Amino acid sequence: MKRRLITSALPYVNNVPHLGNLIQVLSADAFARFCRLRDYDTLYICGTDEYGTATENRAAEEGIGPQELCDRYYAIHAEIYRWFNIGFDKFGRTSTPIQTEVTQDIFKKLDANGYITEQTIEQLHCGHCDRFLADRYVRGVCPHCGYADARGDQCESCGKLLDPTELKEPRCSACGSTPVLRSTKHLYIDLPKIKDRLESWIKEASVKGFWSNNAIQMTQAWIRDGLRERAITRDLKWGIPVPKKGYENKVFYVWFDAPIGYISITGNLGAETTKDWRAFVDDWWKNPENVDLFQFIGKDNIPFHTVIFPSSMLGSGDKWTMLHHMSSTEYLNYESGKFSKTRGVGVFGTDVMETGIDADIWRFYIFYNRPEKADALFTWKDFQEKVNGELIGNLGNLVNRTLSFVTRYYGGKIPGTGLLAAGGILLPENTPFWDTVRKYEAAITAKLERADLRDAFREIFELSSFANKTFQDGEPWRRRKGEKGDSEGPAAAEALIRDLCHVVRDIAVMIEPYMPQAAERIASFFGLSIGKKKQGGLLPSIKLPAILPLDKLITWEDIGHSTGLHEVLRSEVLFTKLEDELIAELRERYSGSQKDRQAAAEAEKAAPVSKAPAPESKAPAPAEIPAIPEAELPAAFVKTLDLRVAEIVRIERHPKADKLYIETLDIAGEERTIVSGLVPFYKEEELLHKHIIVAYNLKAAKLRGVESRGMLLAASDKDAEGNERVEVLDAGDIPTGTRIGIESRELPEPELPEEITIDTFFTIPILVTDHRVCIGGKVLKAGSIPISTKTIASGEVH
Repeated sequence: MKRRLITSALPYVNNVPHLGNLIQVLSADAFARFCRLRDYDTLYICGTDEYGTATENRAAEEGIGPQELCDRYYAIHAEIYRWFNIGFDKFGRTSTPIQTEVTQDIFKKLDANGYITEQTIEQLHCGHCDRFLADRYVRGVCPHCGYADARGDQCESCGKLLDPTELKEPRCSACGSTPVLRSTKHLYIDLPKIKDRLESWIKEASVKGFWSNNAIQMTQAWIRDGLRERAITRDLKWGIPVPKKGYENKVFYVWFDAPIGYISITGNLGAETTKDWRAFVDDWWKNPENVDLFQFIGKDNIPFHTVIFPSSMLGSGDKWTMLHHMSSTEYLNYESGKFSKTRGVGVFGTDVMETGIDADIWRFYIFYNRPEKADALFTWKDFQEKVNGELIGNLGNLVNRTLSFVTRYYGGKIPGTGLLAAGGILLPENTPFWDTVRKYEAAITAKLERADLRDAFREIFELSSFANKTFQDGEPWRRRKGEKGDSEGPAAAEALIRDLCHVVRDIAVMIEPYMPQAAERIASFFGLSIGKKKQGGLLPSIKLPAILPLDKLITWEDIGHSTGLHEVLRSEVLFTKLEDELIAELRERYSGSQKDRQAAAEAEKAAPVSKAPAPESKAPAPAEIPAIPEAELPAAFVKTLDLRVAEIVRIERHPKADKLYIETLDIAGEERTIVSGLVPFYKEEELLHKHIIVAYNLKAAKLRGVESRGMLLAASDKDAEGNERVEVLDAGDIPTGTRIGIESRELPEPELPEEITIDTFFTIPILVTDHRVCIGGKVLKAGSIPISTKTIASGEVH
């Protein structure tokens, strides 16, 4: 199998990348991760595209030099991609000496081979600024679609490539003056002269490399409409100097040198890792017999990767590793318009990092909604529905219900993997079930081999849905008991759970390219780690064991086998549900453009603060709730309180309160967040995975900006010196979701108590008497197990 050289479009460095830009780097990352899991020799290269008009423009706007601008935005880009856990082998930049050397070398060879021409042209010149205007220094009306603010090189609205002289009503983007035509000389690449060789290559490469449809169609349109000579020089200062007499004051057009950045960034990696960077480059970029090149780009970049860059390679006369597969996506649109770095519209990488939503959740949505065959639309509502429905309701549900079943009913030992208590025999493989599973897995693998990322991803969720249905239809919660003469029930339940555990393991491996942190967490539940035998890339934010035995490492080769697992070390809820309030806040926060948001923030900051005292509230004081007689407290408890067992699966300090913890609970598969003031009494590790009792029907309340849906119950008293002591009620091994009853009373079923306020909760005092937790003298129980304390012998529960 050939080695795989992978690139994603070099993001331009004049702004922060938005979600639409991130599609390409994430797509290449997913494919590179898959290739590494398949043990292919893989190299993933990317970096910032730093030369050209856009950089000069932005630097001028900010009153700094182009190099300073590039340094600033390179750091911003690198941090965003690091946060998204993108595993580049090298994330470099084009403003390097190696970029200059490689670009000038290719130009000289093109020139020597007769593929460079010189033309005197009429170019727009701004008299006010006293300079010729490069493409992006000109704005005007698009002659194709009528968009009023089209750039001189390409219309953002319709995507058509333009010459500045084609624009109607042109204006200088710097001063707004109307430019006039003046004569100047430029160098051109003679595409018509290379056309026959290019067409022959396209005809073969597009088939062998199964290019995406839009790549084929757009490339064919360029050929059909007729290739013409294209300028490769510009009247700028910020760029690669042209090594030709008479052109000392010009630089190369950024679209000539930008794709060469893939080669130079590889060279910079070689300079860091070997003594001979040129040999390193040749090993990857001049080795077509042994290397396949996969490129991931947006549709607006197609012609530069299928026509201009390949023409430069063919015309140079060197034996290049040329494009094998082109994966080009359509546009991702935002709410009611297009994402745009230029206009600052959309959700940007820095915004995403501030939302508090995990990187893997964003990765999930981008891949699930990847615009492979048509434009896709990002809306906050769709984001919420896809995350809550598919990621949490489907995949998260399968993982949690399966693994918690093992920890709850089989003591963490995966049943069916050894001798069974019932029957004393090893369970055979469920052939029909595994036939279906392997069919899914083979289809997923085949799609990923062709870089059909979205289709493969959605098929993983179809497999998860099939496994969920199998769990539901198999009713292991009932059959494990062997009720009503069901002698085969316990063995069937064990076989089902065993099979589902192995499917969960397989899914962990298959989602690693898409959601690496979630995949690693799922694998860790089994005491495993994914694909580290020959792991490439840089994943600094994922902390993994430095050394693991080989039998603890799993790769793509391990999927499809119904053996190999023996225990579940733990199970945790993977993701937090996206609530309506958060989504509404984010939609409001990221409406308008970046400039609009910045202006609003500055206006709010500058607004005078009123020093007048706040008006007194005219609202009436709440009516006092009468006390309940002690004899009636047990009955009132049954009608009023809904107490349930929950497991703390995640815990962190409240960012705005020193004494508060934010705890994520698992309540029989339901995830909830609560806030409790336990920092002075407990360390995080003392509470993590503890089974506690929660007031389940307490109305949600915001505590320092975080919504708390319920309240953890704890007993308290004072020691001999008058210091408060607190003991969280410990439910031991009682399964989560178990309702707490009361001695000698039946819980009302199926009716459950309605939501109550905190004031109503405290009308029913819960006390500790002789280590027993009681209401009105009656002991609280979970089934037949009394709820008790270890430390506090008598006190109050709150």
